[in-house]
Amino acid sequence: MKIYFSPASPFVRKCMVIAHELGLVDRIQKLPSAAGPVARDQTIIPDNPLGQVPTLITDDGQQLFDSRVICEYLNDLGGGALFPTGPTRWRVLAEQSLGDGMLGAALLARYETVLRPEALRWDGWYEGQMGKVRDGLALLEKTAASLEGRLDIGTITIGCALGYLDFRYPQFDWRASHPAVAAWFKTFNQRPSMQATLPPV
Repeated sequence: MKIYFSPASPFVRKCMVIAHELGLVDRIQKLPSAAGPVARDQTIIPDNPLGQVPTLITDDGQQLFDSRVICEYLNDLGGGALFPTGPTRWRVLAEQSLGDGMLGAALLARYETVLRPEALRWDGWYEGQMGKVRDGLALLEKTAASLEGRLDIGTITIGCALGYLDFRYPQFDWRASHPAVAAWFKTFNQRPSMQATLPPV
């Protein structure tokens, strides 16, 4: 398998965490990429018209994109149980959506401050996106006890979202007002799969 890879992408990280957890990482070749929202990486587009990472090319040549699809494919390929069945499935998928939504908002806020020309930046847009992150953290603080001792697509996505906040928003001290989430993440982030996929400093 091959994956268009960026070590800074939290969505790529989700896929690689799963690959580590299921013993698939040595089967995946990392293809360097420079995907961006404005300057789209032309090398990705033949395999994914959206020009985004992650994009996975399976051993039989199938092209898969969106981290949700890739993660489910890897779970199936590795015989994992990271996508539960039955009533638990919907809670876990909702947690994945929460983590993905927080990540998407944090990415848009970063684009606003890093990529958009300063004269065109919109403070209201930035605050609106970061408001989603804050509200997501508030919900997680209420439900942190339910995350304990679990390994599934919900906890992996939430872990990657919190890791991205640490990586791109070091001044955003989310731990101070969310001690229960911070305590859970301190333990979860020590998993070998999380440590092996830490973004570059």
